[in-house]
Amino acid sequence: QVQLVESGGDLVQPGGSLRLSCAASGNIFSSYTMGWYRQAPGKQRELVAGITTGGLKTYADSVKGRFTISRDAAKNTVYLQMNNLKPEDTAAYYCNKARLVGPVLNYWNWGQGTQVTVSS
Repeated sequence: QVQLVESGGDLVQPGGSLRLSCAASGNIFSSYTMGWYRQAPGKQRELVAGITTGGLKTYADSVKGRFTISRDAAKNTVYLQMNNLKPEDTAAYYCNKARLVGPVLNYWNWGQGTQVTVSS
């Protein structure tokens, strides 16, 4: 089955930047809308950014203007550039299928995620 591996998370100061990467075990990102999700302790998982095969992007209001999602089909990798990080961005970040409208009914197995901690 599909394996998803996230990387790039770290401890950063407020205002700092990180670039997250999501790699899959197969060439799948060129065929599916993909998204970055995050989940903080005690909070629900939320979609923070998504990108379609055609390059259409969507962002949660909380990150719009600060985060940029992109994909490299040749490398089968999806990225999330995170700028001007805030403490409320602290969470475990995951990649998986996404949809522009409506829920995803058949997520692939979730990867380990990558931890982003924003703290002074």
